[in-house]
Amino acid sequence: MTGYRQVLAVPGLASLLGVSLLARTAITADVMALTMYVVLGLGMSYTAAGGVAAALTAGVALGGPLLGGMIDRRGLRAVLLVTIGAQVVFWLSVPALPYGLLLGAAFAAGLLMVPAQPVTRQAIAAMTTAGQRRAAFALESVQGELSYIVGPAIVILCAANLSPGVVAWGVGAAIVVGGAGIALLDPPLRAADEAGAGAAGRPPRREWLGSGMIAVLTMAFGTTMLLGGIDLAIVAALEEAGQVSWAAAVVTVLGVTSVIGGLVYGALSRSLPTWLLLGLLGLLTVPAGLAHDWRWLCVAVVGSGLLTAPTLSTLADAVSRLAPASVRGEATGLQSSALSAGFALGAPVAGIAIDASAPAGGFAAAGLAGVAAALTGLLLSRRSPARTRSPLGGPGLAGAPGPEPRGADARPGVSP
Repeated sequence: MTGYRQVLAVPGLASLLGVSLLARTAITADVMALTMYVVLGLGMSYTAAGGVAAALTAGVALGGPLLGGMIDRRGLRAVLLVTIGAQVVFWLSVPALPYGLLLGAAFAAGLLMVPAQPVTRQAIAAMTTAGQRRAAFALESVQGELSYIVGPAIVILCAANLSPGVVAWGVGAAIVVGGAGIALLDPPLRAADEAGAGAAGRPPRREWLGSGMIAVLTMAFGTTMLLGGIDLAIVAALEEAGQVSWAAAVVTVLGVTSVIGGLVYGALSRSLPTWLLLGLLGLLTVPAGLAHDWRWLCVAVVGSGLLTAPTLSTLADAVSRLAPASVRGEATGLQSSALSAGFALGAPVAGIAIDASAPAGGFAAAGLAGVAAALTGLLLSRRSPARTRSPLGGPGLAGAPGPEPRGADARPGVSP
């Protein structure tokens, strides 16, 4: 735990993680809040609610690199002020919007969503040394898992006692407060030795968006495609067993074991390649379809849970290593887009497999998607060795083991 104490002792980092957790929990709950509003407030179908959720998700996926590029050019506070203002307008107007306008407004709100997750990752890369980064990104991944466990659950509980419009306002208020907190903290997004990166100009995309970065983005997409598919497969398996009410318990086990896995991984002395972690995650997901009872399913998802946060943390670490400081915002935005796109596609692909075979097919489809992404990432990372190594000589891809740079100011991902 010494590594975690050192990370939390970095000035400003503990505060940033706390404020970011509030924003990310609310952002994680926004789809559920809009679903409840459409179904309960407007009295429409879940299909209609899915349309609003899809519009919001599409906006987030497209807006990630755009906002990241704006942060690189204009600075953090300017972008946060724009996105906070957009969220205030959207969430205040939700109860007054008819369905058609709500679709368009949800897309715009996603496009201008407060970039809490990518900003946190950028700040971690800037505020920590190479030796601290594994533990720091592990904490960031654990933070994400906690937001997924807590956010939607709070919305569901509140929806039972409050009007859906009030719940939507509450979620919007939390997003705004979290974004305002990040703006007040104004964390550094470039290290001291990277301060002149912006003045040197932005390198062409072909110089940093090479096979190594594409490999990381592919594996990010595959990871969340797996996670989106496994959630649906859990529900389908328990519905077939007549135990669908226990789905929340299984998902909770998956989330809690992911938190444990992230904390253990962050305390290790060496990192593992992302392709290996993702491949193992996929292989351990496939046999979960053999469980036909909620108790056995809780046991079956433990392996997947233990590898989820470590895989996500190495993805974030890889982007920080491969992206030059002057384009790190755009790079982390692309990562967020890849993660959002994977979640959006994972459930439909698993659903097709379930309808064509059985609930076990959903687990197989999700797991094999992860394995395919891991193999693709491995092949891409080996195509151009010169571009997949960090400027300091260690492998730059997704936490691949290599010599740690020495010295507190040695930071991977800095342009030579």
